Amino acid sequence: MFAEELNGTTETFQESDEERAPVYGLTPTGVGVNRVFVVGTLAETADVGSDAEYWQGKVFAADSPVYVYAGQYQPEAMGVLRAAEPPAYVAVVGKLRTYERGDRTNVAIEPESITEVDEATRDAWVAETARQTRKRLEAFEIGNAPFREEATEAYGEDVSAIEVVVSAVVPDDAA
Repeated sequence: MFAEELNGTTETFQESDEERAPVYGLTPTGVGVNRVFVVGTLAETADVGSDAEYWQGKVFAADSPVYVYAGQYQPEAMGVLRAAEPPAYVAVVGKLRTYERGDRTNVAIEPESITEVDEATRDAWVAETARQTRKRLEAFEIGNAPFREEATEAYGEDVSAIEVVVSAVVPDDAA
């Protein structure tokens, strides 16, 4: 998922009331996501913890930044952020987390894994993500997105910012 869509995923839901039921992010394109896969440029890292190590990474996922946070419960990911020498291409798999700051909802990834990758891997991710995002946009436009009604209620029907990103990173005739 490109950063524009990921950072716009500010609403969450659960499909059951069970204690350990997964929490899904509701995307503006009407899809529920539990884990995300992002490949981009790790531009910055910092230990932002006050009492213990808690690392922040700023990853540009094609269009804009996505933040990843790793602490004691993500020791491998934290180790990668600690040792990284930005800029570096990375692949991140993790859970989407939302948190309130003032009057806005911010989105971040709680990484399960962070791996350094090469430019070809990043380029392949951009192309595939553009294809998959176009499919989600088409499904949303024709009313076939799994959670279209909920997404429309939460975010409205305007997904043009996501369309602009897809067109900017991979022109329509190239995908």
